[in-house]
Amino acid sequence: MSTTTVPRVTPSRAPHTTDGNGWPQLIEAVRETGLYPTRTKAEQVTRTVLAALGTHVTGDERVDLARALPGEAARLIAAQIPATHRLTAARFVDEVASRTPGATSATARWDVSSVLGTLPPLIGDDLVNRILAQLPAGYALLFGRADLTPAS
Repeated sequence: MSTTTVPRVTPSRAPHTTDGNGWPQLIEAVRETGLYPTRTKAEQVTRTVLAALGTHVTGDERVDLARALPGEAARLIAAQIPATHRLTAARFVDEVASRTPGATSATARWDVSSVLGTLPPLIGDDLVNRILAQLPAGYALLFGRADLTPAS
């Protein structure tokens, strides 16, 4: 059985949006988390993953997610047409792979985890919990969580 390492965001790498334009900080957090060699690669990955996520988060959670993200990221989420059916986490990763030239399921999983793993420190645990509650089981790992139930 193989083991996949999931990128983690440490508090020192959490994006900060206090300047009103946290896009560069978000990209840098993704670059560091995913160990991407360039900001350009990190930005491409971030755009692809957020656009895919934007099709699966709906309702108040979608609005609140867009409000919590830097402007450029919010536009990526808001510009997507909501999907008519939710994908499992594995199918979501495959969808990201299909949007990324040369990607495999393994590289897409890394990309998805690198981006979604940067979101909890930025958007807050409450919103992450609400987003996870509306998605099929399996997405928690993509957000860097072991399961959906917060520790007491």
